[in-house]
Amino acid sequence: MVHLPSTSTRARPPARQPRPKLLRAPVPAPLYAKGLDIRSGPVPVPIILRIPALGINAAVLGVGVNDYDVMSAPEGPRGDPVWQAAYWYRGSAVPGVRSTALIAGHVNGPQGSAALFGHLDELRAGDIVVVHDTRTGLDVRFAVTRTESFTLAQTTEPAVLRRIYGVGPVAGTTPQTSTDGLAHLTLMTCSGTFQRGLGTHDRRLAVFATRTA
Repeated sequence: MVHLPSTSTRARPPARQPRPKLLRAPVPAPLYAKGLDIRSGPVPVPIILRIPALGINAAVLGVGVNDYDVMSAPEGPRGDPVWQAAYWYRGSAVPGVRSTALIAGHVNGPQGSAALFGHLDELRAGDIVVVHDTRTGLDVRFAVTRTESFTLAQTTEPAVLRRIYGVGPVAGTTPQTSTDGLAHLTLMTCSGTFQRGLGTHDRRLAVFATRTA
């Protein structure tokens, strides 16, 4: 909490701050057919992810969870377009809604080939992330606020999961309104060292962003 200094009775009272216009900002319509099961396979969704600082302009697939109750991350052979696609988790919020949306991508593909989020760790605070609605032309803009790396063990902790996914998905419900009234976006990818025994990397990189327009 920030405490303001006291003022004399003759001091001009601070002006009332208007409610942020962001609370009434337009958002994309639902991105997939109603009733689609969370365990169903990936489906194309009508948004494009753009990250100018990384030269990213990617198609997005809506994904659910796999048989291990982990967010799906489609794979394919070397050269398959799936390695250059972004994955929006269907259990999270529509990007731009006053909640938390999660979009993931691979850091690399077969034999170490570069994948969509291979340079996600280069994003810095203030960098812009745009979610473009191909139906209406709406651009939902976010600004990066921070980047954090987590061990696999940390990504099972409820407190960390709530930061990444928002409250609703972790509690097994639909996305919930954020406590600060803002729209949040989490970008996720693998990081650290690939562990052959686990079949995955030993860390996860999260880039947190907040909607600006």
